[in-house]
Amino acid sequence: MTTRSWCPCGLGGEYEGCCGRYHRGAGAAPTAEALMRSRYTAFVRGDAGYLLRTWHPRTRPVRLDLDPGLPWTGLEVLGTTDGSAFHTTGTVTFRASYRGGSLHERSRFERVDGAWAYVDGDVLD
Repeated sequence: MTTRSWCPCGLGGEYEGCCGRYHRGAGAAPTAEALMRSRYTAFVRGDAGYLLRTWHPRTRPVRLDLDPGLPWTGLEVLGTTDGSAFHTTGTVTFRASYRGGSLHERSRFERVDGAWAYVDGDVLD
């Protein structure tokens, strides 16, 4: 029996057909928002390798230590600017909730060799 795993990114699909395909390298996120959602899912799943691979080389840390005790509980995309197939930059404003609080951020993305990459973000109130 196969167990279905729903993707935490908030789009309502199964993980394997949603963000899982990006995590395993079967394709690249087509928009800045799709990359941000897949990165949130990587945080939920503890996939530091994917997070580093999708981080802009200019701002990427040497290593990333994730807190395995941080229980992410939901993602809400609040807005986007640019970030489509027709753009080279974009922003995604989101609220990522965890047990006991949330992170509200406006993230910046740029294309690197045709693929979207996370550059940095501003934490908002």
